[in-house]
Amino acid sequence: MDGVGVRRGDTHLLADLDWSVELDERWVVLGSNGAGKTTMLRLAAAELHPSVGTVHVLGERLGRTDVFELRPRIGFTSTALNGRVPGDETARDVVMSAGYAVVGRWRESYEEMDVHRAHQMLDALGVAHLADRPFGTLSEGERKRTLIARSLMTDPEMLLLDEPAAGLDLGAREDLVGQLSVLAGDPDAPATVLVTHHVEEIPPGFTHALLLRDGRAVAAGLIDDVLTSESLSETFGQDLLLERSGDRYFARRR
Repeated sequence: MDGVGVRRGDTHLLADLDWSVELDERWVVLGSNGAGKTTMLRLAAAELHPSVGTVHVLGERLGRTDVFELRPRIGFTSTALNGRVPGDETARDVVMSAGYAVVGRWRESYEEMDVHRAHQMLDALGVAHLADRPFGTLSEGERKRTLIARSLMTDPEMLLLDEPAAGLDLGAREDLVGQLSVLAGDPDAPATVLVTHHVEEIPPGFTHALLLRDGRAVAAGLIDDVLTSESLSETFGQDLLLERSGDRYFARRR
């Protein structure tokens, strides 16, 4: 993203954003509600075009490429997708239907290799035993992991996760953070961008951080350089103390 801005009327959702993600990087994007995190992620997912500036996704410039050919190369999951999945769809079919970029099986034709791939992805996220369960009967944490498995189904070149731990209880959050940490440590995993409000949700193994406030970048770079009490305080507009225990982060108001 070079000089990127997104406007809706007189409101600037993003402004003057310069940002790049390389193949082997694992990014976390932090910011409060309304900071522009989801807007930025939708640009990266080729779901939105910038009002100003240029966005290149996987080597293709938005506005000069067919986004319908580009999107299957991107794994993207969000809370909005959760609400679109039919409750009676099995977890296996939720994952498998990503190959056709649809939500809810209809008349698509799948082969045994598709079924095998779906099971592999469910297993990678620790929910293979739920393959035959209807999506509507899964817990919130199980749904989140199933949707991440879905986002990996097509072997994407980039993985975008919009607040994957939102709404989870402590145990489910820790399970998900652990699974994402394993994924981050896999050298064959795609470049990954995770959006969150909370430093406690940053999985070990994530390498970089982007901090947003009011649609503008506060800081971006290696996570150890960028994630400090000072930068976090500026991002959230409060005097915050950032602490680290092992490879996890914690923050509280001073």
